[in-house]
Amino acid sequence: MRQFFFDDPFAVADYVKAHCPQDIQSILQVADEVAERRFLFNLRWDMERTYKPVVFENEIDWLYQPGDDPEWIYAFNRMRFWICLGQAYALTRDEKYAEAFAAQATHWIQTVRRDDPKNAKAWRSIEAGLRLEYWLKAMQYFKDSPAVTEDVRALFEGSVIEHAEFLMSVWDSYHIMSNWGVLENHGLFLAGVMLPPTERTAQYTAEALSRLEKELRMQVYRDGTQWEQSPMYHNEVLHCYLDVVLLAQRNGIELPAHIPQKVRDMCFFDLYAAKPDHNEISMGDSDEIDQRDLISKGAYLFGDNALKARGYETPDFDTAWDIGERGIKDYAALRAEMPASPDRHFADSGNAYLRSGWSEDATFLHFHCGTLGAGHGHADKLHLDLFSRGEDLLVDAGRFSYVFGPERVAFKELCAHNVPVVDGRDFYVCKDAWECFDLTRGINQRFYADSRYGYAEGGHLAYVEPLGVFTNRRVIFLKPDIVVVCDEFFAKGSHTYNQLFHLNNAGTLSGEGGRYVYESAKLRAEMAFMGSGLSSRVLDTRLSRHYNHCEPNKTIETALAGEGFVSAFSVFGLSSPGDNKALTVEKLTVSSNFKGIVFTDAQVEALNVSFGEARYTVAVAHREFATPTDTFLADGCIGFGSAVVFDRAAGEHEIGTVLIY
Repeated sequence: MRQFFFDDPFAVADYVKAHCPQDIQSILQVADEVAERRFLFNLRWDMERTYKPVVFENEIDWLYQPGDDPEWIYAFNRMRFWICLGQAYALTRDEKYAEAFAAQATHWIQTVRRDDPKNAKAWRSIEAGLRLEYWLKAMQYFKDSPAVTEDVRALFEGSVIEHAEFLMSVWDSYHIMSNWGVLENHGLFLAGVMLPPTERTAQYTAEALSRLEKELRMQVYRDGTQWEQSPMYHNEVLHCYLDVVLLAQRNGIELPAHIPQKVRDMCFFDLYAAKPDHNEISMGDSDEIDQRDLISKGAYLFGDNALKARGYETPDFDTAWDIGERGIKDYAALRAEMPASPDRHFADSGNAYLRSGWSEDATFLHFHCGTLGAGHGHADKLHLDLFSRGEDLLVDAGRFSYVFGPERVAFKELCAHNVPVVDGRDFYVCKDAWECFDLTRGINQRFYADSRYGYAEGGHLAYVEPLGVFTNRRVIFLKPDIVVVCDEFFAKGSHTYNQLFHLNNAGTLSGEGGRYVYESAKLRAEMAFMGSGLSSRVLDTRLSRHYNHCEPNKTIETALAGEGFVSAFSVFGLSSPGDNKALTVEKLTVSSNFKGIVFTDAQVEALNVSFGEARYTVAVAHREFATPTDTFLADGCIGFGSAVVFDRAAGEHEIGTVLIY
């Protein structure tokens, strides 16, 4: 007998009533609205959220588009909301939810015909794949309802078969590389497993697995990151593969060995990439979403204690329905064990994550130096996210909209990110909502982490050919509360340079002249920006945490200019309000111990950085200097290396800790 996500929906309903009461009211509200033909997309993983409901007084128009964004039609014709009807039915046993499901499904199947050209937006292949998941999962809840008559069931199964046959016919090289292929073939796999078994449904299963195995090998890097450089779409793909692994385990379907291992790797990317508040970063086309449900599912499927430590203590509302009553019991048996190191470099995707620890108030930073990531990627090479005390400080501006125009471009372009800019010139120029030109390459990735320090570095070639400037960023984390960023511009001729730092809007910003303070109820951050002739100003900008929604925020922009090599330092001191820590930064003279000369700023620079009781000397060598045999001297500190830190509060003044040689 085939086994699906749960055996008894009412048993899961009893669990969520006891453990997830906060979710029940919102799900019942969604279900009531759907039963009344009132539609709003605001569930956790709705890919394109909306904020104004659309109401159909009489017959539903499945091709209705309320504005200039066709994403509404796409979301509407996925029917994720039918699962909410099913959950409401399991929670209340009220037949009105089953009747609404049966009526809407029958109406859609009879009116939105695939052979009618006017229905093309509803019949994109990605929507067909998503519908198969949502329809088949929804039907699990209603299988014993009198509203789902034999006629309704026959009509439903006939349409599922039509969807599966359509997906069997559309796969090509584009789908191997796109998340579309995964979302489509995930649906095809579910159809093969969950339809009544026949020779043809077995072919659906086999073909879907063959495609999914190729797509996984093509789309997911060795480090476990989905290549599109967007955590939201990484998680959409991960969600699909978790379903595949679960149904394969429960039904004795043998998977290629590559699939479970790579899916587990994707879960571990989420473990490290989630901010301390468990939300994904708004990187690329991503919203700020708590991703613990996916990590929890991974912990259950792979029996992994580390994943459980970064998932939920007990299954959340969404996870409970997907793993069912047996999964809920098995999850309880897992121990939670935090990974030994909180730091991780995902070298293939170019993402570095550094933390002061695993607590929710820990300091966390993310540095990116990787590929663009197709249509969902943004111009974010060398971007930095910074989070501390349960709150963002430096943020990605987000995505806001997929409609091509000034706003789509504004949120994708270079200046929407915390990056250096040369001569005011953008790169990754938008051709339309999805395609860019002037692509470039990230290089020089380096990484180091231990219990006291973290280091990430990277550069890119965007300005080398057109301007003769190589841009490199070095991030030094003095755990737990100090971050030093050094931007290097190796140039010929004279150029202008800017740095952008987009700030969270939960607090207030004050200051001028390269010194600023951000303060909120949770976080106080002192910031110092230094460079020869550097000036700064505060810009009014926008921040989008969710699709179709943006808020005002502030961005610090620095400006400097120079001929030949130019560098700039940005220093952040992070504390809780009321700690009264003062950040002091002093530029030092750096000399040669062997040759007795003073190094130029283009050779070696050093800073003294103090914050509260913490005192450090930080030295950065921009070029090799140790010829024939030499060390540097900075405020009594003797060292060798490309990035070296001395803990002055601990009495260090010789050798120090070399982060990078």
